[in-house]
Amino acid sequence: MTQIRTRLERGRSALGPALALVHTGRAPTRALLTSELGVTRATAGAVAAELEALGFIRVDTRPGGASGAQGRPSHGLDLDPAGPVVLAAQVHSDGFRAALVGLGGRIVATAPGCMTVPADPAHVLGAVVEAGAELLRASGRTCLGAGLAVPSAVAEPEGTALNPLHVAWPAGSPVRQVFAEQIARAGITGPGGAPMASFLGNDVNVAALAEHRHGAGRGAGQLLVVATGHRGVGGALVLGGRLHTGSSGLALEVGHLTVTPAGRPCHCGSRGCLDVEVDPLAFLEAAGRPPGPAVSLLEQARDLLRDEYEDPAVRAAAHTLIDRLGLGLAGLVNVLNPDRILLGGLHRHLLDADPERLRAVVADRSLWGRSGSVPLLACALDHNSLVGAAELAWQPVLDDPLTALGG
Repeated sequence: MTQIRTRLERGRSALGPALALVHTGRAPTRALLTSELGVTRATAGAVAAELEALGFIRVDTRPGGASGAQGRPSHGLDLDPAGPVVLAAQVHSDGFRAALVGLGGRIVATAPGCMTVPADPAHVLGAVVEAGAELLRASGRTCLGAGLAVPSAVAEPEGTALNPLHVAWPAGSPVRQVFAEQIARAGITGPGGAPMASFLGNDVNVAALAEHRHGAGRGAGQLLVVATGHRGVGGALVLGGRLHTGSSGLALEVGHLTVTPAGRPCHCGSRGCLDVEVDPLAFLEAAGRPPGPAVSLLEQARDLLRDEYEDPAVRAAAHTLIDRLGLGLAGLVNVLNPDRILLGGLHRHLLDADPERLRAVVADRSLWGRSGSVPLLACALDHNSLVGAAELAWQPVLDDPLTALGG
């Protein structure tokens, strides 16, 4: 009896690690799950069966799959496409986007919202949660948590937005608290009617987490992500699979590296920061194209770069931004020595436009770039900040699936 109890306890303690392995695509078969967990085939089978019973995964027992030990066909493991979801949202300078995201970073449903973000966070977050609640009603899915990405450094563990430079919120706004209040007001609850757990993160930080787990950052030991979204520039570092956020959540404010000392005034009080020299507005202005109100700055800059790159003014503007971005990346390479760099937002499109020029600037201006090239790649995920916000909400489930389901 003691042996049976020990085996059950061992299996239940492996539920979270096993679910994380399937979630990140590292265990598509039961044989690989057995190997990664370091357990017996019987224990791995029991763990997979329990995760299937909980509605997280599906086990394919049909023959003909990938081989396991001694060449035997191994059962396939996949995430249940009808399984539970989390509510994910991103607020940016042009509005917001809400989504339901399943395990594996799969976006089940999404709804954009275009609006001016006012000084009161409750205004936009009420609209965010309303959109999310409508998605949940339409899907009929069980919701296990909620995550929000914002264009601001986020103080941990308070969940306050310290410097929301590109939205009108006051510094120090209690955004996570307001998000949780709006969720409760909308009547969104967890399993058994429990209060919904809610999480907050910087948009580029959570995008980096998503890319590391599901995108172009898989397998990187020291992953640096630099991106510009609708306004401004952000950066993030993932070390050994975990976000490096510093002592209080404020690490990697790369947008405020100076790349043009006599350049544009920055919201931070300095001049010539990446934040104002290499974002969509800077590109449109450098190309002599006044931004219009019809679509977001990011869409306008992306379309201009894609559709009119042969225009001399557009090409010259792209080269100017590529050189500034390369200078900033070179400084980060010298300080951080990452093994991979990913670029997102407009930076991703600048890389696509002239990869040789950008890589040459980084190599010429960085000590480690000259001695050995650092891979410079585009982010792979659409809406990676949304997927990353979902990762924040999924983490407690990955830590303890039974507790997350109210068990």
